[in-house]
Amino acid sequence: RTLYSTFQPNIPQGRLQMWVDVFPKSLGPPGPPFNITPRKAKKYELRVIIWNTKDVILDEKSITGEEMSDIYVKGWMPGHEEYKQKTDVHYRSLDGEGNFNWRFIFPFDYFPAEQLCTVSKKEHFWSLDNIEFRIPPKLLIQIWDNDKFSLDDYLGFVELDLHNTVVPAKVSQKCSLDMIPEYKPMNVMKNVKTASLFEQKSMRGWWPCYVEKDGSRVLAGKVEMTLEVLGEKDIEERPAGKGRDEPNMNPKLDMPNRPETSFLWFTNPCKTMKFIVWRRFKWVFIGIIILLIVLLFVAILLYSLPNYISMKIVNPFSPR
Repeated sequence: RTLYSTFQPNIPQGRLQMWVDVFPKSLGPPGPPFNITPRKAKKYELRVIIWNTKDVILDEKSITGEEMSDIYVKGWMPGHEEYKQKTDVHYRSLDGEGNFNWRFIFPFDYFPAEQLCTVSKKEHFWSLDNIEFRIPPKLLIQIWDNDKFSLDDYLGFVELDLHNTVVPAKVSQKCSLDMIPEYKPMNVMKNVKTASLFEQKSMRGWWPCYVEKDGSRVLAGKVEMTLEVLGEKDIEERPAGKGRDEPNMNPKLDMPNRPETSFLWFTNPCKTMKFIVWRRFKWVFIGIIILLIVLLFVAILLYSLPNYISMKIVNPFSPR
């Protein structure tokens, strides 16, 4: 119940939660008291490894007119926005493919009996005390296009319920929007294979990301991930670092094998000339060089021709 004060009757002064038992005297003394100590949440950790992306929307155009995207992936658990993380950037993806080998680590407190996470935060910025919320454990993954001189462009997302996680596709070719259930009351999770990550412990495969356009879903890309839930004991026995930081283990993540065309163009002028300007305008440059050689030859010819003609007319070396 809500507590009020006679000095400020219209302003709540807090809340009191009670359990009251009333025992009739005719039934004799009551039995032993119940243990009503609140359950304590257990510490868990969700580890997400972002391996690759494919078929990501190409949202930008390079200086030479090629469609491309500078891809990175962002992730967090709703209610735990303070642990929001993102990968490094795969620059100049020309076919929607990105390579990352990047680990996210999300700690959370969890009640196994209720299958809910506990989140403690202030209800309003002016609130003095934190309020505890209990929410289902979910993972939100977003794909973004990095921009250096403007705001980054949001491309698409996928949200996964850790208790009813959509089973991923083994290969990217079989990953499609058909894997994601429509949000309709009569069609939730229909014909969609799901599994509890808390029971299965680990999953790896491809999940589709999408964006809402004109009331329908459009495939924005596919992301290959490993999802793993660990209890407190496993966290201590199998340490791991964020990204590719130490301790880089369980598993060890190597630097991604990105193509030579993946670089930030204005920080690599030599690569820019080789992979952007030369590749795009190679025949233009060759044509210009040939044209310059021809023009040089013609200029030399025109410069030498009058002198040659005059020598022929005068012919100073001929016998008299």
